[in-house]
Amino acid sequence: MYEVRWHGRGGQGVVTSSELLALSALKEGKYVYHAPEFGPERRGAPVRAYTRISDQPIELHSSIYNPDAVVVIDPSLHNEVQYITQGLKSGGLIVLNSQKPPEGLLKIARELGAKVWLVDAYGIAMAIFGRPFYNTPMLGAFARASEVVKLETVLGVIAERFGRDPKLAESNAVAVKKAYEMVKEYEW
Repeated sequence: MYEVRWHGRGGQGVVTSSELLALSALKEGKYVYHAPEFGPERRGAPVRAYTRISDQPIELHSSIYNPDAVVVIDPSLHNEVQYITQGLKSGGLIVLNSQKPPEGLLKIARELGAKVWLVDAYGIAMAIFGRPFYNTPMLGAFARASEVVKLETVLGVIAERFGRDPKLAESNAVAVKKAYEMVKEYEW
């Protein structure tokens, strides 16, 4: 089973990203589990979402405490190092909306033998949407960094999800592709 914990703030599409990943894996014949976790339900409050992907039926329906991967959508959370890396498996994956990771996070990543991938989801979102919509760029970055789902599958799910508004579907597809192309593994 592959477990992903998503971190962000209310209104940034954390839950949508997790759901789109789950739908992509489902389309590829996998079993999935997706769940949001909210604190106070208001825009800007910390939000987590969870995605489990497996070749076998999933009977575990809880939060993810030892993720294989952590995706941090909101750059303001990067300094919450203990919060975002809590329980990350040794050799895990961290995908950040950042051009430069904070030293504290790099220190923990080194200790865990984790791979760190960086993408400027903010820049991508501003260029495409004119607003800081990070969710689909971060999904594209995660798809590339993890190789858990195929880009083509994610784009198909995006087309279905946003299909009622062709312009919105197209802009989200462009954001996914751009982040997929631009994400880079941090070199130690």
